[in-house]
Amino acid sequence: MKAVDAETYLKALLAAPRPGSEQVLAFYDHRVGHICTDAHLLLLPLDDHICHRGDGLFESICFRQRTIFGLEAHLARLVDGAAALSITPPCPWDDVRQRIVDVARAAGVDNGDLRVFLSRGPGGFGISPAECPQAGLYIVALKKTLPTEALYAKGFTAFTSAIPPKQEYLARIKNTNYLPNVFMSMEARQKNMDIAVTFDENDIMGEAAVANVGLVDAQGRLLCPEIRRILPGTTLLAAMDVAAQRMPVVQMPIPKAAISTAREMLLFTSSTLCVGITHFDGKPVGQGAQAGKPGPVALWLKDVLLDYMLKKGAPI
Repeated sequence: MKAVDAETYLKALLAAPRPGSEQVLAFYDHRVGHICTDAHLLLLPLDDHICHRGDGLFESICFRQRTIFGLEAHLARLVDGAAALSITPPCPWDDVRQRIVDVARAAGVDNGDLRVFLSRGPGGFGISPAECPQAGLYIVALKKTLPTEALYAKGFTAFTSAIPPKQEYLARIKNTNYLPNVFMSMEARQKNMDIAVTFDENDIMGEAAVANVGLVDAQGRLLCPEIRRILPGTTLLAAMDVAAQRMPVVQMPIPKAAISTAREMLLFTSSTLCVGITHFDGKPVGQGAQAGKPGPVALWLKDVLLDYMLKKGAPI
């Protein structure tokens, strides 16, 4: 190997393999100050502490029908996380919001996903935030295949994860250190199942790798875990709001044993909204003829959540 000039290196860099580039529609890097649509230029400084220390935050945001779902809720969570990590964004929060909308518009599609990253910023390979003079802001728009009716009709399988819930001081910050979530995804793949669910040392329900979980109990109440050792998902919070129009909604510690008597088990994500979990630890969820099938609350919530998100969302 030998050192080359910048022109030779740049040519080789642009020709390098870029797996996943076909999914990237548009992106923004605050250091550069422009939106770009060539995924080969989607690059992250290796000395940004988000890369080698996991010192940063992110949000996954869905847009459908040219409407960004839950933008204000996502921004509020990002603001809270930035305060917890003492990260000051490189521009005012109103500008962050506008740049998210601008990148979604530049994607040129009606439906897609957004990833927003607020990093400690580049500046060194140590651990001290003092190395980094300015935070980084990266926004990416991605292609998204919408969930099908077949997915909702089939539902998901789930199981007890061997990974414990995160500690409270970390759980409520959507930071980029997602190794426990990666392990949960690996578990699911090894078991040929869809969803791993955490439980604490007292068998109290936590969350899935990238989703929240809830139950419809025998009394017809929607039970949601306490926002303590789980991330307060924007879709879960919206579901609690809309479900209250039809049924009691209770936040409480949910013991694993409650799954065996539940009418339904629900999974909440921004991309699929609400999907029924039909089997847990190999056993059907639900009672009687409804056991092992997505229940009426899951099927109702996925429709009313879509309406809610479209009405409350930010137009592109």
